[in-house]
Amino acid sequence: MKIPTFEDVKTASDRIRPYIHRTPVLTSSYLNERVGAQLFFKCENFQKAGAFKARGATNAVFSLSDKAAEKGVCTHSSGNHALSLSYASGRRNIPCHVVMPRTAPTAKKDAVRGYGGVITECEPSTSSREAVFSELQAKMGGDFVHPYNDPRVIAGQGTCSLELIEQADGLDIVVAPIGGGGMVSGTCLTLSTLAPETEIIAAEPEQADDAYRSFKAGHIIADDAPNTVADGLKVPLKELTWHFVSNHVTDIFTASEKEIIDAMKLTWKRMKILIEASCAVPLAIILKNPDRFRGKRVGVIITGGNVDLDTLPWI
Repeated sequence: MKIPTFEDVKTASDRIRPYIHRTPVLTSSYLNERVGAQLFFKCENFQKAGAFKARGATNAVFSLSDKAAEKGVCTHSSGNHALSLSYASGRRNIPCHVVMPRTAPTAKKDAVRGYGGVITECEPSTSSREAVFSELQAKMGGDFVHPYNDPRVIAGQGTCSLELIEQADGLDIVVAPIGGGGMVSGTCLTLSTLAPETEIIAAEPEQADDAYRSFKAGHIIADDAPNTVADGLKVPLKELTWHFVSNHVTDIFTASEKEIIDAMKLTWKRMKILIEASCAVPLAIILKNPDRFRGKRVGVIITGGNVDLDTLPWI
C-alpha cells in the first residue's frame, strides 16, 4: 500500500477546501493555569459532519475518477467515518453503504441516514465488522474507503495539523487521540515535514490500550472488542498507521474511564463546548501528567462532537 507524502496533504488541502470548515482554535485560561502550559484546542467538533473524519472521507471521495465514483463508496465504521463518508458522498451525489456496530451511538446512526448513507449493522467487534463488510462489498460493490488504513484518508487528516500550525505557531507538542491511528498518522505526516521539532503524543483509553502496548512492544497488538466510553477509539492499528506511529510518535499515554469522562465534562463546563468522550482523552492525559507538559505550547486536537445527548456518560 502506498505511503502518503506531504505532497498528498497539500493536494488534499486544495481538493477538500470547498467542502470543509477551517475550524477554530480555542484557548482556556483556566486550563492553562491548571496545567501550567499554553493549550491550543483545534476544534474539529465544529467540522462538517461534526468530526475531523470529514477531511479524509472528502479527500477519498473527490479523488475518485468519474467512472469509479459511479459505483459509490463503502466502509465499516463505529460512527464518525461512516457519517463523514456519507456526507462526502452526498456532496458528490454518489451511493454510500456503511457497516456499523449495533451499539454505535444513535446520534451517529441518525447522522449517517440524514446524509443519505445506507447502514448494515454488525456486532461490536473488529472481526464482525470486517466479516459483514466483506459480504456487503461483494453484494453492493463500491470503492472501499477504509476508516484510517487508506493513504487518501491519512492525507486528508493531515490537513488538520496543517491548519493548526498556521493558527498556533511554535508548538512544542501536539496531542491527539489514537484508535486506528488515522488522525495521528496525518499529524505525523504534516509535522514531520513542517515542524519536525514538535513532539507528537498520542492519547488512548486504558481499557482500549492496544496502541500503547503496540508502541511498547514494537509491533502491532490488536484487540478485537475492547470496552470503553471512548467509542471512536476501539479499533486497532493497521500497517499504514503503524508506519507513522512507530516512526514519528514520541509517546503514548493512557487515561481511565473516569478521567476521560471528567475531562469531557470539564471541557463543557469551562470551554462551553460539548465533545465526544474519544476527544476528551488528550485533555485527560494532560491533566493526569502535568509535569510532561508544563511550560510548553501544546496543540490539542479535539476530533469530534457527535454526542448522544440522551446518554451523556456522567448521567
